[in-house]
Amino acid sequence: MLLLDIEAELSIWEEEQMVWSEEAFPVAELAHHLALWLQSRGAGQEDFELDSMQAEEGLIRLVRSSEGWRVGSNYTPDFWSSPVAWDVLVAEIQQFASSVRGGIAALGFGPAIIPEI
Repeated sequence: MLLLDIEAELSIWEEEQMVWSEEAFPVAELAHHLALWLQSRGAGQEDFELDSMQAEEGLIRLVRSSEGWRVGSNYTPDFWSSPVAWDVLVAEIQQFASSVRGGIAALGFGPAIIPEI
């Protein structure tokens, strides 16, 4: 599957401090699943947990709290990002997906494997 073969460094930053990073992360697969999540009926209501064929379950999680949406991982259970509003989270996901689509196009593949958000 092409989504699994497109990897790049993925980092999670909090207030200009990197809290997690992976060099060979399946970014196309993450962008694909995030786009599908945003298009689902439960978007904005249901949490997101990356269900990857390549990465461990719970590696990337987006969880709704009373203060807003937080990013976390089962690998860093004591860390959760500061809460952000839904529209901020959506804008960041759109920017990430757009960046991945651009990278896929630069490799000579059709970026349609990442749904438009």
